[in-house]
Amino acid sequence: MIAGMLFAMQATTVLGHHSHASLDSNDVRVVSGVVTSYSWTYPHVYIKVEAPNLSGNVVEYGIELIHPGGMSARGWDKDTFKPGDRITWEGRHDRNKSRAYAGLEWAERNGVRVGQDMQGNDQPIIPSSDFTGMWNRGPNQFTYTPPPGWPLTERGQALVDGFSEDQNPILECNDPGPPKSMTLPYTHLVSYQDDKTLIIERDMMEGSRVIHLDQNSQPGPPSKLGHSIGWFENGDLIIETSGFTPDLWGTHTGIDSSEQKHIRERLRLVDNGLGIDIEITITDPVYLHEPKTFTHRWIKTIDREVIRAPCTLESAKLFIEAGYSVEE
Repeated sequence: MIAGMLFAMQATTVLGHHSHASLDSNDVRVVSGVVTSYSWTYPHVYIKVEAPNLSGNVVEYGIELIHPGGMSARGWDKDTFKPGDRITWEGRHDRNKSRAYAGLEWAERNGVRVGQDMQGNDQPIIPSSDFTGMWNRGPNQFTYTPPPGWPLTERGQALVDGFSEDQNPILECNDPGPPKSMTLPYTHLVSYQDDKTLIIERDMMEGSRVIHLDQNSQPGPPSKLGHSIGWFENGDLIIETSGFTPDLWGTHTGIDSSEQKHIRERLRLVDNGLGIDIEITITDPVYLHEPKTFTHRWIKTIDREVIRAPCTLESAKLFIEAGYSVEE
């Protein structure tokens, strides 16, 4: 049920940033009201509802869901609600009892629970034999703080020492390139454009990574995604990428990258085509005094199209601050 799934995701995967962390699992309320806005936006979906608070005064609640890709898997889309809909929802309330801010475990309109079940949960997950298909990040594969023990230069260490979630580039709707983009908690789609070109797309990502299997492919202008050359080695997919522009958090959480960044990735199919182990080696002398290798895992999921949704500054602010102002 959507209640259990959303609650679990709120409780385990998003407590690292300011939103959701403000919600009180011991204060779960059922509230009814009228939708004033429904934002199918990146990084998270939000509903605003005029509803009475505990004092009986009508206020505008902000209700935070998860990202559009995750909500789409639960049967929601950009037209699930519209202004004027009367809904009832259950969700954890903000720890500050005077604030009209909540999470969501389920919602009903006209007595019908919306998006209660996972879409396609009766469809088989098809193993991959060639890295193509739809992939989610594996469990415990994401961190909301800078990774410890990396070989940082003075400039890199200064970034980590001064780390704050308020520096997250998502606040300005900026989406880092690889390797950060490969490790974010969104679903990736790998496909062949032709026999010499692999494409890596990701829910909510601007643009696509193009992996040129032609070793003589000529790079274009530097970009956030860089220029990638790929080849197969004993069944593994090797990707070498350079030609970057400077990128906020382009290396990892809290660690920027420069135009000198170079990435080598080794993707290996595991678990009979149901998983991909990714070994990433990043070189960037501006922020790292020696190359750093780390690992990541993707797990196969039901194939579908990539979810595209706009990022708005309002949604980004809510995602980081849970609606709190600087004064609060």
